[in-house]
Amino acid sequence: MSLLEVTGLRVAAADGRELVRDVSFAVDAGERLGLIGESGSGKSLTALAIMGLLPAGMTVAGGVVLDVPGLGRTEVAGLAEQRLNALRGRAATVVFQEPLTALDPLMRVGRQLAEPLRRRRGLRGAALRAAVRAALTEVRLAEPDRIAKAFPHQISGGQRQRVAIAMALACEPALLIADEPTTALDVTVQADVLALLDALVREKGMALLFISHDLAVVSAVTDRVVVLKDGVAVESGAVADIVRAPAHPYTRSLVASARELDSALDLAP
Repeated sequence: MSLLEVTGLRVAAADGRELVRDVSFAVDAGERLGLIGESGSGKSLTALAIMGLLPAGMTVAGGVVLDVPGLGRTEVAGLAEQRLNALRGRAATVVFQEPLTALDPLMRVGRQLAEPLRRRRGLRGAALRAAVRAALTEVRLAEPDRIAKAFPHQISGGQRQRVAIAMALACEPALLIADEPTTALDVTVQADVLALLDALVREKGMALLFISHDLAVVSAVTDRVVVLKDGVAVESGAVADIVRAPAHPYTRSLVASARELDSALDLAP
């Protein structure tokens, strides 16, 4: 069975407009799937529906099933908040685009990271402090003790995103959802964070659902891709096949844009 099964997913706004229509895909344990599309394509709404985090007023239909060893097979859509909280973290967790909004601005970084470590592993005292330091070191933060004592606004955007990744991994999820995790970062920091995600997912054997508008980024970290346009999945398949022979006109435009960017970078001094 797949770790995640999304079947005929539909998401509607409060006024009844369908923002996601009949989207289906599956992610197996340890697999990497990319969701790609322009702004408004429905990719982030799909991620929020999987996590049971859709904004108030939106409705969801179709199937979203998480099947995790030790937790069983669970239909997410319509699940009570208490049961959703039991799934979040252990079954799936998400890293959002802008960590400054995901982190509590009034709480030191170390304390924020300590909370999921305490809940998931039952750590206290010196053992908890050591685990916080180890988690920050794992995401390649050079000064873990300083970072732990800092507030989010006192560290850089790249450092905040690494902290957000550390918090997501602290719960030891079976599925990591990364929703545009590098878009708010500059190009050199983007490359470092992508390399970090790639290494951590491989080392921990997690499944990855990577969401982006950038085909080049998606192709660097995923095996398969689903292309969304206007809330509809217009094409899916192995990344290599999609890049080599895109079938849908929209996918062809994404591939052409990525190739034009590569060519421009190759010609740059």
